[in-house]
Amino acid sequence: MSAFAKPVAASGSLRVLAALLSYPDAAMRGHLPEMREILRDEAALSAARHAELDALIDALANADALETEANYVELFDRGRGTSLHLFEHVHGDSRERGPAMIDLAQTYEKAGLYLAPSELPDYLPAVLEFVSTQPPVEARSFLGEMAHIFNAIFSALQQRESAYASVLGALLELAGEKAQAVALAAEPPLDESWAEPLVFDGCSSKGQTKPGQPQPIQIIRKSAHSGVAT
Repeated sequence: MSAFAKPVAASGSLRVLAALLSYPDAAMRGHLPEMREILRDEAALSAARHAELDALIDALANADALETEANYVELFDRGRGTSLHLFEHVHGDSRERGPAMIDLAQTYEKAGLYLAPSELPDYLPAVLEFVSTQPPVEARSFLGEMAHIFNAIFSALQQRESAYASVLGALLELAGEKAQAVALAAEPPLDESWAEPLVFDGCSSKGQTKPGQPQPIQIIRKSAHSGVAT
């Protein structure tokens, strides 16, 4: 699709793509037939993208429920390269992420959209719910600003041979951009990325080990998957 082609109305398709990227619980999977119908009726995507999304919908519909949910968590919650929190790809854990979150949440509120209490504004399904409310030209422009992030996630998903890459490919198509592999920075090992920094160089006190000896730490990573309340 050329970046100069006229943007098409794709609000329904954007909501479907948001749903396909959300946590695949029973409620989400129950809407899969409806999602397929919306994509077909709106016809905002190419035949090739439709075929890829059909394959993803089939896989989600026919796979074991617990395995599908576990695979989703493994894919999107255990590594920065495939994270669906967009500012993680831009700001990482820097202080700039907070103000960017506030600005984005205020943008949603001006459009009459309010996040669920546990939701972060840079969560891609939430972003797409907002974009789906915009006119075609504005929607394409908003998606185009994020195309470099989409391509990075697309590439990471392709490396993992995940059918979810089709969703990012569809977003790039709606942005008027080409889905293409890009070079990805190496991610630190999972244990290293979740480890807490060493404090006071392992000083010895009650309940701690001696300097130079390992101190057991249990870290639980919490993840929430919910939609946008409209």
